[in-house]
Amino acid sequence: MIKPFIFSILLATIMVQVSASASVDHNISKGLAPLAKDQSIKMLQPFKGDFRILGSKIYHNDEQAKFSPIDYAVSWGLFAEPEIARHISVNQYDRYLNWKMDRLPVPKEQAMQMVSNMHIIPANPNIAKQIKNVKRGDLVRLKGELVEIKDKDLVWTSSLTPTDTGDGACELFRVSSIEWIEKVKG
Repeated sequence: MIKPFIFSILLATIMVQVSASASVDHNISKGLAPLAKDQSIKMLQPFKGDFRILGSKIYHNDEQAKFSPIDYAVSWGLFAEPEIARHISVNQYDRYLNWKMDRLPVPKEQAMQMVSNMHIIPANPNIAKQIKNVKRGDLVRLKGELVEIKDKDLVWTSSLTPTDTGDGACELFRVSSIEWIEKVKG
C-alpha cells in the first residue's frame, strides 16, 4: 500500500509532467516559438489588411487550437462598410464559416471574395492577449503573414488567394500587429 503522502507526490509529479507537455504543444497559440520537435511554422507570404469583424470563435479542444486559439469571420472592401457589414449574418463552427445576406449589393461571385474565415495565430504573447478583444463591428488593421503549420502528421496550409471558396479557402494568418481603426462601444 502506498502511503497517502507519497501518493500525493506521485500524482503531483504526473500532473506537472502532463501540464508541461500540454503547454509545449500549445506554445504557438500563446504567441511563443514552437518547442515540440515535430512542430514548425513556415511563412508563405506577407499579409495585411483592414477587416471588419463579423464574428469570432474561440477554440480550445480541436487539434488546431494549439496553433490558432481563435477564428475571425471578416469582411473587407465594400463589405467592410458598416451599412453593409451589419446585414451579414455569420455562423462559425468546427473551423468553418457560413454567412448570408438577404440582398447582395454585388454579384455573388464578387461577394464571396469579400468575406472570409481567418484562423488567427498570435506572433507574440502580447498579440495572444489582444486577439481575443475583438468584437463584432470592430474595424481592425491586421499585419503578419500567411503560414503553413506542420505538427507530426498534420499539415495545415493557408489559402494564398481571396478568390477561392470552400474547404481549404481560409487564411491561416500569423498576426504580428493588430490596430483598431474603429472600435464598437460597450
